[in-house]
Amino acid sequence: MQGGAFEDLRRENARALVELDFDGYGVGGLALGEPKELMRAMTALSTAELPEDRPRYLMGAGTPVDILESVALGIDMFDCVLPTRNARNGTLFTSAGKIAIKNARYASDDGPLDPECRCYTCSSFSRAYLRHLFVAREMTASTLNTIHNLHFYLDLMKRIRLAIEEDRFAAFVAASKERFDDSAA
Repeated sequence: MQGGAFEDLRRENARALVELDFDGYGVGGLALGEPKELMRAMTALSTAELPEDRPRYLMGAGTPVDILESVALGIDMFDCVLPTRNARNGTLFTSAGKIAIKNARYASDDGPLDPECRCYTCSSFSRAYLRHLFVAREMTASTLNTIHNLHFYLDLMKRIRLAIEEDRFAAFVAASKERFDDSAA
């Protein structure tokens, strides 16, 4: 589904696609740098036009807050380069928010990247070691960071599904959004 920021084009495109009776629907033309409020408004308009009993996929949206808010608007699936690109650039998502592993404050930090995470990276390596690998431009840094970020995102989706099943999604979103802002620690 396309239409950019034009409500009439989005509605027209959605109606034409729904007539074709697809098994699921992709929502495109968003998450391209437009203001977040506009992205959310167009996402809401798009999901309102698409069948609720079919999967709805938002292309390119990828911050944890984007995912939380888009699920609240009726989106089921996502794809984005953000977790892997950020991993390669040393930005890691944790249960406490984002961290920039290259920061000097992690040079002597022997703790796990995220104490709440059970991924291979967190259970095997310290923040200090991950920082060392990144600063030394060791290829292993990108691999370990990517393993962690992908695990974080998979776990976020698992936690979202559980919160929905337990009818506590709104509380989960409220508790989570503050930790996942756009600033790196």
